[in-house]
Amino acid sequence: MSRRGLALFAAMCVVWGIPYLFIKIAVRDLSPAALVLGRTSIAALLLLPIAARRGSLRPLLGHTAPLVAFAATEIAVPWWLLAKAETQISSSLTALLIAAVPLIGAALALAARHGERLGVRAVSGLGLGMAGVATLVGLDTAGAGAAPIAEVGGVAFCYALGPILLDRYLGDLPAIGVIAGSLALAALVYIPIAVTQLPDHTPSAEVLTAVGVLAVVCTALAFLLFFALIANIGPVRATVITYVNPAVAAVAGIAFLGESFTVGMAIGFALVLAGSALATHRSKAAATPEPSSAPA
Repeated sequence: MSRRGLALFAAMCVVWGIPYLFIKIAVRDLSPAALVLGRTSIAALLLLPIAARRGSLRPLLGHTAPLVAFAATEIAVPWWLLAKAETQISSSLTALLIAAVPLIGAALALAARHGERLGVRAVSGLGLGMAGVATLVGLDTAGAGAAPIAEVGGVAFCYALGPILLDRYLGDLPAIGVIAGSLALAALVYIPIAVTQLPDHTPSAEVLTAVGVLAVVCTALAFLLFFALIANIGPVRATVITYVNPAVAAVAGIAFLGESFTVGMAIGFALVLAGSALATHRSKAAATPEPSSAPA
């Protein structure tokens, strides 16, 4: 990996690892819907001119249905669920549960291969990953109800399904156009919802800063960096950030929010990562580029 590739990789590990921290801060004063509207609208306003200047919006015409499906699956639904869950559970635990995304993605991919038998490696990986999730849920959700855990599970499922929709129905379209268009669609959907849930007081400077960081750094800038990373090291190697982001998020939650990191978290996260690595492993001969999930 070149120095540029390494720098881009490190940057992506951070910018897609810290959203959980800033979501936790933002929901102190904002409803989940208001947060999603702020994040999507600002990011869309930043990316749409870039996509238009590159001629990446016109190719979207005629692909409204798959674009709406992708926007709902990758942005509108999971970002609301994520903010909703973080009103009740820690950002660290949320991020570690999201680490199951590659595992769910592998399960969906294997399920789509009709009639194909699962290898020992894949079965072992899925079982190991499930044990890791069970460890996280069973040992580190004291005081949290089933609802936020289910909400994070919904986020993980959406993040795993989104890239499949992208690859199958939108894979031939300009990536920045798809992302900018999806953000704009999500923002339009949330306008009538969020305006009824705005706080009756001006949010604190800390909360406003969190929204700005989520929109500008963790969304708009993050996607530009991610496209550059893919161009530099390829889409398959770029997906490795998926395994690093939750660890960055856990460290950020502990360092800045005083959240705890327990033995159960350590064991569960290790099992999830090991299971994901086994379940998604493919030989070099069989490897083909895969789309990566969007950020939190």
